[in-house]
Amino acid sequence: MELILKKDIQDLGFKDDVVTVKNGYGRNYLIPKGLADLATPSAKKVLAENLKQRAHKEKKVIDEANKKAEALKQLEIRIPAKVGAGDKLFGSVNNIDLAAALDKAGQEVDRKFISIKGGTIKRVGPYNAQIRLHREVIVDFPFEVIAESK
Repeated sequence: MELILKKDIQDLGFKDDVVTVKNGYGRNYLIPKGLADLATPSAKKVLAENLKQRAHKEKKVIDEANKKAEALKQLEIRIPAKVGAGDKLFGSVNNIDLAAALDKAGQEVDRKFISIKGGTIKRVGPYNAQIRLHREVIVDFPFEVIAESK
């Protein structure tokens, strides 16, 4: 079943993408929740025209996202965490903690656009996260989890 997405859906696609999903998923979840519409030939033509008109406006948004990406690359984030025996953390560090650290540094990024490989961090050390600022602008962001000074 071909559908046109109305919103970004994680692990499926972005808004205005034409995706192919199983019939039950489309019919019972995506369409009733208002997340997608059927991709009929006329709907595809309307979508193509809308995308063409939006491309000019989108260029400005992409430029802003690229500026923010450059600003993020200049940052060096260290997240302090309580450490037990060895280098194990009490608790864990996740995308919420990274979003808070970025916010303190003056770069506001929504936590749902931050993905850390493995999800949660349970040891001290350097890590990488992917920050999606736009559909076409994804930043690999290095950061470090350090032991909290007592």
